[in-house]
Formats: sequence, structure tokens, C-alpha cells
Amino acid sequence: APEGQVGVGKMAAASGLSAAPPVPPVCVLVLGMAGSGKTTFVQRLAAHLHGQRCPPYVINLDPAVHDLPFPANIDIRDTVKYKEVMKQYGLGPNGGIVTSLNLFATRFDQVMKFIEKRQNASKYVIIDTPGQIEVFTWSASGTIITEALASSFPSVVVYVMDTSRSTNPITFMSNMLYACSILYKTKLPFIVVMNKTDIIDHSFAIEWMQDFETFQDALNQETSYVSNLTRSMSLVLDEFYSSLKVVGVSAVLGTGLDDFFLQLSKAVDEYER
Repeated sequence: APEGQVGVGKMAAASGLSAAPPVPPVCVLVLGMAGSGKTTFVQRLAAHLHGQRCPPYVINLDPAVHDLPFPANIDIRDTVKYKEVMKQYGLGPNGGIVTSLNLFATRFDQVMKFIEKRQNASKYVIIDTPGQIEVFTWSASGTIITEALASSFPSVVVYVMDTSRSTNPITFMSNMLYACSILYKTKLPFIVVMNKTDIIDHSFAIEWMQDFETFQDALNQETSYVSNLTRSMSLVLDEFYSSLKVVGVSAVLGTGLDDFFLQLSKAVDEYER
């Protein structure tokens, strides 16, 4: 190091000033059903942050993805060869993904070291998870990875939802029940991203969450026995809705990201409390 820098260090030490500890990066775990637009959302998030001269640290945990539309700093495919795992253990596609993730989780301490090294350079760590959501949320490796991140860094779960597929009240309710189950399983700050608002505006969903009567009216169009179950479920979820952070986003157009980062900072405050 140049002498000037050493001198400054000595002065700081002499005056009792210590350098501010590095601010830990925020880990954003992106989850969602297959086809909800998770990977496109991660691509848009990364591009948005690069545009603001705040490059994120991106981790891909999907071993079966063919082409990643964004550059990943850590890619599970470099460590685990998904097709080889299927052949070697005689597994189907889902079993192959679970086993690949399990093998990767055994080395996750190395990933944590990489994140720690980069904490001065990146404010955000974005984690894209496998397309089959249950592979991550209900497997031991998913829990290990989530808990490892949450024990060291402020971590937020982002549940990406396909708004255009949730216009039916029963489908909407199943999506919300899944979101609720992930919230209780991870016990982390939670944001629901209603994606694909370029196809349909998400205001109908917000209204359903805020106004029980409106949701009941939509349900009255449905005559199946499931609608009765959904009716009672919506009362149960009322408390879940009241504290839920919801953002409408179009990953294709990039709209709604400012609102997303606003909710993200609130979620980080919640984590720190």
C-alpha cells in the first residue's frame, strides 16, 4: 500500500477512530411456481441494479436451467452436472434437481465465504431458485441454504406470482395459501411480487385482499364445493393479508421496480427488528 494510506491508518488508530464495519448485503431469495417469471424477474432486477451502478451478486441454484438470461457470479451448474446426477443415481427430473441441490448444499459454506468477501462491492445478493418450487421449499437442502443465509445476512423471501393466471378466485386462493405456507416455513420477511402486470393489472388482487366482500362476490360465480372451502379460507388468511407486502411488477417491461425496492428496504428493517 502507498505510504500515504499507511499514514492515514496510523492517524486513525492514534485518534481512536476505527473504520466503519462493512454493511452486510441483503439476500433476496426469489421463489415462485414454474412459469411465474422468476428468472425473468431476476434478470430485470440485476439489469436495474447494474443501471444504478450498484451491481448485485447473483447466484443461480437451478441445476436444470438451459440458458441463463443473466450473468451469475455463482452457478450451481459449474459444480453439479444435473444430467450426470440423474444417470448416476437413476433418477427422474425432479429427483435429479433435489439431489443436485443436496450435493451443492454440502459446499454452501464456500458460497458464504464468497458472499462475505464481496460484501463491500455488492449491496444485494440475488438468489434464483429451481423452477419446481417444492424442490427448494420442502427439501432439506433448501432449508439449509435459507437458514445459512438468514443467520449471517439480512434475508428476504420474494414470492413471484403469475397475476394473469390468478384471475380465478380459487387459483388465487391456492397461490396465497402456498405463499402463506412458505412464510411460516421460512419465518423471514416476505414480499409477494405480482408479476406480468403488462398482461393484466394487479389491482383486482389487491382489492380481493383488502375487501372480503369483493372476494366473496367473485367466489359466488363459482359453484363447486371448493368455493365453500375457499370462502372460509379467505377469512383465515385475513390476518396474513393485513401485514403482507405486495408489489405489482412487469419483469418484461421493468415497471414497478422502484416500489419493489421500497418494500425491500421495509422488509430489511423488519428482519433487523
